[in-house]
Amino acid sequence: MLALVVVAHPCGDSLTHALAERAEAGLRTAGYAVALLDLYALGFRAAMSEAERTSYHEDQPILDPMVAEHANLIKQATVVVFVYPTWWSGLPAILKGWLERVIVPGVGFHFDERTGKVKPGLGHVRRLVGISTYGSPRSAVRLINDNGRRTISRALRLSCGVRTRTQWLGLYSVDNSTKSERQDFAASVERTMASL
Repeated sequence: MLALVVVAHPCGDSLTHALAERAEAGLRTAGYAVALLDLYALGFRAAMSEAERTSYHEDQPILDPMVAEHANLIKQATVVVFVYPTWWSGLPAILKGWLERVIVPGVGFHFDERTGKVKPGLGHVRRLVGISTYGSPRSAVRLINDNGRRTISRALRLSCGVRTRTQWLGLYSVDNSTKSERQDFAASVERTMASL
C-alpha cells in the first residue's frame, strides 16, 4: 500500500516540514510505503504553461516529466496526505498549481465519451488527509470557509471513489501557540497516521 505525502512550504525547517515528517513516521508505522513530494525542494513549477493548457483535452495532457512522475504516484496511492500552511484562506500557490497540473484528464478524471459526463479517475484512493496550520482561530477560519480544506475534501474527493474518506487535522492560531501545543499537535498527527 502506498501513501503519497505532498508538502508545500518553502522553508525546510518549518513546522509544516516537521509535521510532514511525523505524518510519514506514522504512516510507516501503519505499514504503508511512503512517497514524499516536497514541492518547493523539487522546484515544482506551479503555473500551467500554454502548451499544457492546449494539450489538456488531448490524449497526452501531461508534458512535463516531473508532473508525469507525480501523476504516476497518485495513480498508485491508496492514501494521499497534504501538509501545508493555510495562506490567504487557501492553499499555497504551489499546491494549487500541483493540483491543476497533475489532476488532469486521464489521471483525476475521465470524460465518458457517450454521455460527456465526468467520471472519477482516483477510485483507488481510500483516504484523503489534510494537515494544515492556520494563523487565525478556528472560528475565523470557518467564517471564511477554509478554502484549502474545501478544495481537498470536496473538489478533489469528487475525483475519488464514493467510499473515499476525508480527514482533517488543523492547528489553529499557530502564531499564538506554545511550543508544547505545537509538539502535542505533531504527536497527534503521527498517532492519527499510525492508526490509518
